[in-house]
Amino acid sequence: MGQQTDSFRDRLIAQDLLIGTFIKTPSPIVAEVLGLTDLDVICVDTEHAPFGRLETDLCVGALRAADMPSLVRVANDSSTEIRNALDSGANGILVPHVTSAEQATAIVTAAHFGDGGRGFAGSPRAADYTTKSMSDHIRDSRERTTIILQIEDVAALPHVAQIAAVEGVDAVFVGRADLSVAMKKSVMDKDVVATVQDICVAAQSVGTTVGMFTPELDEIPDWRDRGASLFLLSSDQSMLLAGANDLAQSIR
Repeated sequence: MGQQTDSFRDRLIAQDLLIGTFIKTPSPIVAEVLGLTDLDVICVDTEHAPFGRLETDLCVGALRAADMPSLVRVANDSSTEIRNALDSGANGILVPHVTSAEQATAIVTAAHFGDGGRGFAGSPRAADYTTKSMSDHIRDSRERTTIILQIEDVAALPHVAQIAAVEGVDAVFVGRADLSVAMKKSVMDKDVVATVQDICVAAQSVGTTVGMFTPELDEIPDWRDRGASLFLLSSDQSMLLAGANDLAQSIR
């Protein structure tokens, strides 16, 4: 891969400030355009957008060609979803609705080669289409595969520290929208904000990186102070709408 893609996991673990966005449009052209930006990472959202296996592969390929680190938010924690994302050449996975350390352990196993783990193939992009040796592919996967687990369910809240402490988990990501829905409150409700703060404390207590979405950009300095370092904000669609509306309003 390239310098930025090769170093992404190290930067994440070091808790460097990383800013990214979601791709909701299954278009490699959109991915290619975002690959030209100064963002640190792009997350292909196969959980909430109409991505098939081919669309995911094409978008990851476009990002990889631009040396833009990529994550795939998989639809669920199945080994098939995880394998497809990583075989496409994504830097890593963002897995939704993780509620226990046992589930986290199973996800880590599914993301790495080994007995009972990720099925090996030398033919996909991740293996440079058969031009990378088996030993090199296994080594690179072990060193560079990034695993981020999303905390967004009430059931997960008592177990955040245990989930974050599972070996191979590189970060936890606060799914604030789903968390607020689960709590039957708005994303800005003080109880939701306090719960997000508690998640930060729990993850930081075991030295694990914290990532999040926030609806208000002016919150970011405060979350930085509380230990968050990965921010996936907005989306290609939101930015397209905002840009078009700004253009119209600037003339009218």
